Amino acid sequence: MSKELPKPKSRFIKVKCHDCGNEQPIFNKSQIVVTCLVCGASLSKPTGGKTEIKGEILGLLDSVDTS
Repeated sequence: MSKELPKPKSRFIKVKCHDCGNEQPIFNKSQIVVTCLVCGASLSKPTGGKTEIKGEILGLLDSVDTS
């Protein structure tokens, strides 16, 4: 008897920096401030739940199915 695991509600999001245009993935429930790897601008701010995204959201990254 096998039980299916529930799908996680947290995702990785591809975000574009508003200052330099760099695109990078960030976690949507990040507990720290995420900065751009190129220019250092703030891309997200933690709020205690979901992260407040400050850059442009380009899309969700698909999860990899390992089964």
